[in-house]
This record gives sequence, structure tokens and C-alpha cells, in this order.
Amino acid sequence: MEWKLERSASRRVKTDEDMLWEKVMKTLGKDLTQMRKQSLQKFTKTPDSGKPTYSRFKSCIMKKLTCSVPVASSPIVTRWQQTHARNHAEQTFTECQPINLFPADGSELVRTPEKISTTPVSFQVPIKNSTNEPYVITNAMARCHETTYLQERNKRRAETAKKRKCLPQLLMFQEGGFGIPENDSIKICGNTECIWKGCQNGMRNEFTAHRVSTNTESFMPLEPEVRLHITGLRNDYYLNILDWNQENLIAVALGSAAHIWNGETHRSTEGVNLNSNLKYISSVAWIKEGTCLAVGTSDGEVQLWDIETKKRLRNMFGHLSVVGAMSWNHYILSSGSRLGLIHHHDVRISQHHVGTFCHNKQSICSLKWSTNNKLLASGSSDGLLNIWPNDPGATVHCKPLKAIPHASAVKAMNWCPWQSEILATGGGMKDGFLRVWDVSTGKTIETTDTKSQICSLLWLPKTNELMTGQGLPKNQMKIWKYPTLTNSTDLYGHKGRVLHIALSPDSRIFSLAADGMACVWKYY
Repeated sequence: MEWKLERSASRRVKTDEDMLWEKVMKTLGKDLTQMRKQSLQKFTKTPDSGKPTYSRFKSCIMKKLTCSVPVASSPIVTRWQQTHARNHAEQTFTECQPINLFPADGSELVRTPEKISTTPVSFQVPIKNSTNEPYVITNAMARCHETTYLQERNKRRAETAKKRKCLPQLLMFQEGGFGIPENDSIKICGNTECIWKGCQNGMRNEFTAHRVSTNTESFMPLEPEVRLHITGLRNDYYLNILDWNQENLIAVALGSAAHIWNGETHRSTEGVNLNSNLKYISSVAWIKEGTCLAVGTSDGEVQLWDIETKKRLRNMFGHLSVVGAMSWNHYILSSGSRLGLIHHHDVRISQHHVGTFCHNKQSICSLKWSTNNKLLASGSSDGLLNIWPNDPGATVHCKPLKAIPHASAVKAMNWCPWQSEILATGGGMKDGFLRVWDVSTGKTIETTDTKSQICSLLWLPKTNELMTGQGLPKNQMKIWKYPTLTNSTDLYGHKGRVLHIALSPDSRIFSLAADGMACVWKYY
């Protein structure tokens, strides 16, 4: 009994103030409900029936849409207003006789109640002028609007389908003194008919050579042997998508396809096509003997292609990310990925994966076997240069012979053709230094500051020189005397950083820049 008394005593008793607030809230609720009912009845009230119908609702919306005041006080006529204007005009005005909507001069005919005149058509909603007289939209005008809209839409769809059907990469080039047959992928670059964006805008690359000497400095015009316009090039510093083999064939990867360009006949063909919009070719490498091309993809796959038959020989899996660099050592193909792993593939056997080097957790952006095939150099995005032994069967626990740190990414790298233990490296944007290393001792022979990003590098054996492809601010190619590393020549003309350069068997130079321009040079 005591427990029940305590529970009843603990209950809260309503005060006068609580009762007053409760009454006020009930009154407000009733008033709000009544106001909603009145507004709903006012909105749906019609002389014929008390219940709204769909036709009346649609008529109400139509009246609101045709009002002269723009929606939300916006001066811009929206697309749904244009559509309504066309539909409303078709429902309001009577059918007129068919007319010719396509005159010979290209203008469009608009039929008015008085006469037919050739005036430009523009989409407008019926609005009132200063005299409060609405502009009249005739049925012919509405049909003109609709016809023009459908034509533009069909044209856009046709262009989109054509782009999807054609290859996303178009290779065009210009040269003098050669007769070049045209095909679907290559067209001669003319001054007026070239469809390259740079030529349409009137841009012309002025190629000059700045020869540096101790006494004089002279500028001389320098025209490339062949000039090519390339579209579809990926402006990616960490890819290696250009290679020139002993058969005088150049492989250039553009998106999901690799184009093969013959340095002798100046003909271009599509050698490799992944037929996929979800992946792209991230690296290419020719085998030293023959026409077998190794292709690395963005999804970690390594493929071998026979260019003569245009057939894929085999697929080699193992990487889990972008294969950014590859290098051949006879029948051993080494590939590096962005996860920092280097895989060795023996292409003669079915179980191709024979060994792995673990460079680092950073991306492999350069990979080169030495000229005597005894050492493998690898550069990564974190600025680490590793020198590995010729041990394709090694495991991930194998350590490099030398580990040389740099201030930025080591992408530009190449072995000296006449000295097997000499390696040249170029620093990235935060570095910019050109260094020549003696890998047997791990010390630098010579160093020079290029004052810009070094994107590519190769040796010129006929002149015992080095060439570097530079980035901003001048995007030029520099030639350096070896071993003093004195700058002898600067080649200007590219508008973007020179991402890739390659050397032919007869010592010609192929340069490929981010501006979509590629050139073949003769330099002796």
C-alpha cells in the first residue's frame, strides 16, 4: 500500500499554465487544418464539379507556363519552356501547307500569317512587347523550331557515333620530298586542309637550333626530316610508350592502340589494338632481334605481339597495377609496375614468371638492361635508382647491388653504348640535374644543372654526346658533350615537354612532345 501511494504521489499534476498551452496548441492546430482545407477547395473549385480532373490540372499548369514572367525572375528561357512553346503552338494553331524548310542559300524559311520570309530561327517563349501585343508563334514556326532541333540532335548523334566507331587516335604527318599514300589513320598535313587543332588555329612551330660555343652564338633554322601530328597521346611523365627497333620500326602507344611507323617507307599502320575503352597501353618495348613487340597495359597485363602477322602471341599476368616500364635481355622480359615490383618473364616457357625484384613500394618509371646484359637499372617515382644483378630467378628478398638516391623521380635513364658500366640519369621537376654514374663504384663522373625537368634521355654514339628532352619553361632538347657535359646545341620548336625520344639504327632521332607534335631529326 505504501508503494502505491508513493507512485501516485510522484505523478506530475497539470498546472493552469500547462492547460493553457495545451488549449492554445489545439486551437492553432484546428485553425491550420481549416486553412488547408479552404485553400485546397479554392484550388480545386470548378463551376462544373467539385473534384479536380487531370485535364483541369494540366490546363492550370499550361496557363502558368505561358505567363510572361520568367520562372524565378530568370531572363534565360529554359529548355522545358521551349518544348512547351512548341507543343502549345502545335495544339493552338491550325495546320498550314507544307513549305520548303531548306532554301539554297542555307537560311531557314519561317511561315507567318502574312508571307514567307527567310529569317533566322531562334527558340523563344511567347512574350509580350512594349505594346502588350504578344508575338505570334505559327504552326510553321513551331515546325521549323522542331525540325532545326531534330537536325542538330541527329547531327550530334552522328558525330558521336563516328567518333566511337573510328579510332580515338589519329596519326597525321607532314614532310617534304616524299610521296605518302593516305589511309584511314594517316593524312598529309596541309596548310589549309590539316584538321589538327594547332594548324586550324594558325599555329606553326618554328624549329631552330641554338649552337653554343665559347666565342659565338648562332641561330639557324632547322626543319625536321618528318613532322607528325599525333592526337590521343597521354601526357603522363611516368609512361614509356615510344621505342625504335633495329628493323627501323617505331612503336607509339596512343590510348588502347599502338601504331607502327616505318622509318624507311614512312608508312604507318595500326599494329596493336586492345579493343577496350577501360584500359590503355602504358609501355612498349621491342625485342632486340625480330619484330616481336611487348606491350604493357594499365591493368597489369603484359602481351607479346607479332607485328608482321598482327597477331597476339601470348598474355602474361602477374602485375596488379599499371606496367609503366619494360626491358629485354635476350629472351627474358623484365617489367616494372606502379606497386614497385619487377617481374622477369621467360617468354620461351609456359610458366613465364621466373623471378621478382622488389624495388620499393613506389612506382617503377624506368627500367633498362645494360648493353652487356649483366646489370639492370631501375628508377622509381620516389627518386631511388637501383642496380640489380643478372639473376632473373631471384626472389623478392634479393637486394640491389647499388641503391643511389635522387632528389626527385628517376624516369630519364640510359646506359652508355660504348661503356657498359656508365649510366646517365636525369632528375625530375624538383631536381633538374643531369648525372653520369660509374655504377661499379657508385660515384658520379660528372654533373650539370639543366634548370628544368628532364623527361627523356639517350646517348648519341656517332658523336659521343648525350641528348635530353626537357620540360618547362622552354621544352627544348639539349645536346651535351661527353664526358664534360657541356651544352653544345639546343633544339627548339616543341610547345610541350619532350616526354619521349628514341634513336634509330642509322642515328636519327624521334622526339615526341606533350603538344601532340612528333619529329624525326637528322643529327650527326
